[in-house]
Amino acid sequence: MLAGCANIAATPPGTPLAQVEARFGAPTLQCTDRQGRERAVWSQQPFGQHAWGATVDAQGRVGPIQPLLTDEHFQVLKQGVWTAEQVRCEFGPPAIIDTAGLPNVRQIVWSYRYKQDHVWNSLMYVFMGRDGAQVTKFHPGPDPMYDQDSQLPRM
Repeated sequence: MLAGCANIAATPPGTPLAQVEARFGAPTLQCTDRQGRERAVWSQQPFGQHAWGATVDAQGRVGPIQPLLTDEHFQVLKQGVWTAEQVRCEFGPPAIIDTAGLPNVRQIVWSYRYKQDHVWNSLMYVFMGRDGAQVTKFHPGPDPMYDQDSQLPRM
C-alpha cells in the first residue's frame, strides 16, 4: 500500500516522478491518456477506496496529483466515447470485473470502490457493453463488502 497516501495530492506540480516514487512508491499503472500524454496512477484497488493520478511531462515531472475515485471525477465518462483501456488509464484498474444482466443483454461491468459523496462505502459500476469494448453507462451503488447484514448468520 501507498505510504502516507493522504498527502500524495499535496505533491507540488513539477516534482520529478522519481521523487514521488521514492516517497509514495511506484505507480500502480503508467499509460498514455486520451490526449496522448503520459499518465501515472496510484491506486488502492481492489480493497481500498482511493486512487490518484497525474500527467507526466517529457522531463519526467508530474502535474497536479488529483483524486480519481470521486463522484465529480467519474463525470468525465459522460464526455465522448471511452474504451476499456482509456477507463483503466483514467481511473486505474477496477476492484472487480464481472458481468450483469440477462443473457441476451449481459454486459461486462467494472466496479471501483470509493466513498460516494465522500461518505458512503460504494462501488461505481462502469458498464462496458457485451464485448467489454466501451462504456455504455455508469452509476453508483452500495458496496456489499461493507454490508454488515450479509456477514451475520441467518436464523
